[in-house]
Amino acid sequence: MFVLIAGGGRTGARLASLLINEKYRVRLIENRRNLLAHLHQELPTEAIYEGNPIDPTTLEAAGVREAHVLASVTSDDSMNLAISFIAKKMFDVPRTIARVNNPNNAWLFDEKFHVDVALNTADVLAHLIQEEMSLGDMMTLFKIRRGRYAVVEEKVPLGAKAIGIQLKDMDLAEHCVIAAIIRDGVMTLPRGDSTLREYDEIIAVASPAGAQKLSELLADPAHPERNGGRKI
Repeated sequence: MFVLIAGGGRTGARLASLLINEKYRVRLIENRRNLLAHLHQELPTEAIYEGNPIDPTTLEAAGVREAHVLASVTSDDSMNLAISFIAKKMFDVPRTIARVNNPNNAWLFDEKFHVDVALNTADVLAHLIQEEMSLGDMMTLFKIRRGRYAVVEEKVPLGAKAIGIQLKDMDLAEHCVIAAIIRDGVMTLPRGDSTLREYDEIIAVASPAGAQKLSELLADPAHPERNGGRKI
């Protein structure tokens, strides 16, 4: 996969480095001399193209017609919008990603400007905080199926409602599947008649509704307000 990155600041440089390490074909476009000096120290020379990323001629010379993804991560929202629009409208790039620097401008980053994915740091942080508050001590390991499900992990606290109840009687089947129980350092695969004990660690695959239900069953009775019915 070929990824074209517009903007050589810290975000662009870091993104390029990570993708190169993952064996992607990468080219980063930047024209500011002070940044180019640092980029040539951090990235392979062949991954850097010197030019103005908002110039269609520069984009074409950098290989935009071959790009599978264009990521516009400059520090200027108007530039990121313009680059995304040009990439999609003029060069038919399959996927465009644009960085949102000012959250007040986030409403602009949609299909009108041909932005497929808007990276709004404020929204990401707010979502993560909301998720952590919603699920108490439950940890989201990773999301699957475009965020419709999550793989979560939690330790069963002393006094949790779920202790001693068979899994088949927890009313989780439609929304949550407990995939593993780790007890005294040994992992077991649960059955319908399996029960949880205090200090068990569980791994589960859950929808948002299932994760909420599971968090209620595993709530620490000493701190019930931490699981106070917030929705995810």
